[in-house]
Amino acid sequence: MPEAESAGAGADGMDTFPAVCAHTHLFPGARCRIQGLPDPGAFAADPSPLDVDLRFSDGVLTAAELRTGTPAGAVLVVPAYTTAAGTSVDGRAWRVREFLRAGDEVEIAVAGLLSP
Repeated sequence: MPEAESAGAGADGMDTFPAVCAHTHLFPGARCRIQGLPDPGAFAADPSPLDVDLRFSDGVLTAAELRTGTPAGAVLVVPAYTTAAGTSVDGRAWRVREFLRAGDEVEIAVAGLLSP
């Protein structure tokens, strides 16, 4: 499936942006690149809530939500999904350690899981 070239409207009316992840799942230290943001520099400096479509390295696509301004800071909420190899991954909320501008994309680095 080709990468999205522009954002679409999410169910809540917010724009949804593609985010490409280098692995089949998230873990502390994992990185994903959010694409198609209108001003990546401004977003990296002051992130705002965002709906993203995570595309993992095995081609699996799942909707996720970036939340900001929480007591834990920025959080990436990912629902349960199944990898292309058939492994079930539970839904989780991940703290985001940093946002870095990477050309016309914003790279996020996952810090760790939020406590239930």
